[in-house]
Amino acid sequence: MNYVAPIKDMQFVLNELAGLKQIQALPGCEDATDETVAAVLEENARFMGEVVAPLNRTGDVEPARWDNGRVITTPGFKQAFDAFVQAGWQGVQHPGEFGGQGLPKLVAAPCMEMLQAANLSFALCPLLTDGAIEALLTAGSDEQKATYLHRLIEGSWTGTMNLTEPQAGSDLAQVRTRAVPQGDGSFRLFGQKIFITFGEHDLAENIVHLVLARTPDAPEGVKGISLFIVPKVLFDAAGKLGKRNDVYCASIEHKLGINASPTCVLLFGDDKGEVGPGAIGHLVGQENRGLEYMFIMMNAARFQVGMQGIAVCERAYQQAVWYAKERVQSRAVEGSAGPVPIIRHPDVRRMLMFMRSNTEAARAVAYVAAGYNDVAHHHPDADARAAAKSAYDYLVPLVKGWSTEMSIDVTSTGVQVHGGMGFVEETGAAQYYRDARILTIYEGTTAIQANDLIGRKTSRDGGATAKRFVAEMRATASELARAGGDCAVIGARLRSAVDAYDGVIDFVVGAFKGDVRAVYAGSVPYLKLAGIVHGGWQMGRAALAATRRLAAGDDPEFHRAKIATARFFADHMLVTVGALATSATEGSAGTLALTEEQF
Repeated sequence: MNYVAPIKDMQFVLNELAGLKQIQALPGCEDATDETVAAVLEENARFMGEVVAPLNRTGDVEPARWDNGRVITTPGFKQAFDAFVQAGWQGVQHPGEFGGQGLPKLVAAPCMEMLQAANLSFALCPLLTDGAIEALLTAGSDEQKATYLHRLIEGSWTGTMNLTEPQAGSDLAQVRTRAVPQGDGSFRLFGQKIFITFGEHDLAENIVHLVLARTPDAPEGVKGISLFIVPKVLFDAAGKLGKRNDVYCASIEHKLGINASPTCVLLFGDDKGEVGPGAIGHLVGQENRGLEYMFIMMNAARFQVGMQGIAVCERAYQQAVWYAKERVQSRAVEGSAGPVPIIRHPDVRRMLMFMRSNTEAARAVAYVAAGYNDVAHHHPDADARAAAKSAYDYLVPLVKGWSTEMSIDVTSTGVQVHGGMGFVEETGAAQYYRDARILTIYEGTTAIQANDLIGRKTSRDGGATAKRFVAEMRATASELARAGGDCAVIGARLRSAVDAYDGVIDFVVGAFKGDVRAVYAGSVPYLKLAGIVHGGWQMGRAALAATRRLAAGDDPEFHRAKIATARFFADHMLVTVGALATSATEGSAGTLALTEEQF
């Protein structure tokens, strides 16, 4: 079955939870009118459903292939990418002065989700280009912006992120790629990069590599890393393409999932181009500040990878619902004349509600984060911008870490709904499970997100940002209690979960200066706990908004379903927070008990 974008839920989250009205009032966001937003979402949904989504299965069975340094993408990808570019979808959130639509990140978030849900492998190329655009907007020179941004935003050129090396992995202090100055402002790069998504392909006429490397006199460690821009094909002042640069794709990986996305090994300076040995590149920003600049790309990518988790959950949920309605098996537990569609069975309902509620909760957390990002960039008051930036920065590891961890559980549950047919590739359920498995690994593993949440986002400000969220959550719990009915139950579950969350924040802040290994041993349980509590908070807010809409007689079926979904999340997810809190605060004793020799 094909993907149908959940436009109604997306618009509900934008309007009721993420503050679209407030974003529309910000300077620079005036063009994001209700009419414009509705038109963008509807057209994006149509395009992704009709053009991109049908290639999802094709890419899984006919993946990208390597041929003597060239990468040939899945049949149909080139035509779909051309249509994507011509429709202007690469530029949704990027500045109008460089050819983008200049819409807020909050409006771009559902577009990201629809693209990722339609085809996770295909979407990775625009995702990396978005990161390159963000990095150049922040750290590029005026000349670099004028040279590259229009082409990246229009999509005629694509971007990559080159960090990882065979000996380095996630430890970028070990980067060894060399950048040798040439005396004319350019550098020659020598080294090898691995796991470079869409590092070579046939979709666009040029590829812009952003590469971490070291200059000859650079200090050791992360303080000696610089960022360089290295085009695959060199060009003249008018942008006319010329000689092939000395960057070569040595191979592509054979993977568990996202098979249509070429994951490349790139060689710089192997004398494979037309310019002699050494890939010609130029410094971005200041020397030795490369990791700082690359983090701009990484943060943009981490948010989008979180959106990937949400997107693949939505796709798996839709597939599971379709199958559960079609598959007839066994009599109803209360008795029936014959076999019934499996959606009638209580445990299948439980699985579908698990998939639905987690997807909706994660969507709400991510869209709310996008709204904070818009405030951080556009609000006229400096204090409001600073507060919003702190909130967004805190939420990014949750969007990335929790949403992707949850996506493995949701897509696995989708396989379970299908039973044995889920284990058979022809149904498509297994692809979502396989595709989801990478999401907790690339752009920083879950542990890296959790360490960031503990170190930079919680301890650094003494828990101030986290505590602000806690105060808002408590206010929502009180409002839920006053609303009565299902809302009161949701409020009670939320209050208990927030109490546990508050206690873990205190533990992290207090213990961080003591037994740091104990704190980090509980970092992933803390991240999962925080993700569930933030998801439960947004679902509680959704229940309140739906209750108000119901009282006004607005779309009763949709809003009753929203309340029921929030109730399920409270009853089945928020109740797990206490156990995670115990693991986060007391679990290090078992985690660190054995010596290395005992393993």
